[in-house]
Amino acid sequence: MLYLIGLGLWDEKDITVKGLEIAKKCDEVYLEEYTSVLKGSSKEKLEELVGKELPLLAREDLEQDTAWMDEAKEKDVALLVGGDPLVCTTHADLLMRAWEKGIETRVVHNASIFSAVAESGLQIYKFGKTATVTFWEENFRPTSFYDAVKENSARGLHTLLLLDIKGERQMTPSEAIGVLTEIDSSFGGREVVAMSRVGGDTGIVFGRAAELAEMDHGTGLHILIVPGELHVMEKAFLSHFRKD
Repeated sequence: MLYLIGLGLWDEKDITVKGLEIAKKCDEVYLEEYTSVLKGSSKEKLEELVGKELPLLAREDLEQDTAWMDEAKEKDVALLVGGDPLVCTTHADLLMRAWEKGIETRVVHNASIFSAVAESGLQIYKFGKTATVTFWEENFRPTSFYDAVKENSARGLHTLLLLDIKGERQMTPSEAIGVLTEIDSSFGGREVVAMSRVGGDTGIVFGRAAELAEMDHGTGLHILIVPGELHVMEKAFLSHFRKD
């Protein structure tokens, strides 16, 4: 049996009772930090909690060399992933490859950023397409993520913008706003929501993008939300987080 176990949003304490019980009983337990990172925890803390070593799988172990998965034909094997399994298409692909190998699978769900954004007061069912703001490089300056903002805004929908991760470097709201403003100079006048360290010491601020770009949002992972048409309840909720 192959188990995909979600770790939640912040630290090792976010794992569910069910997920922890299964992990402790499994013959082999692996950890991956390619698709998500628990900023409030560490590999060592997770190993202490689960009670066994957690070999770390790299990107190629997930997308190409899945020899580790073959152990699940005869043993109980678990893969620990940040957030909620299957939110990332990488894990959906893993399940399909397991099925092709005749391996039974089970998913243990947990909290995800896609539900935690509701802490901003914006209603989940009013979010449109999600996109990722990527770091620009000398010969790589994509703008496709801004198309999602335009399309969602035209329909009155909110846009969740995930911010890029490059190794130890995590894009800040200020950096993301800088990129978006280079694409559209009027973006600085739009009202946006910045959320930081969601699930831990959560920070939420609402205001004009240009003002939020001047703020220090601290360390940790961040997201940016571009609100669409606001319901009166959303306006009232967001006012609690207004910068001024």
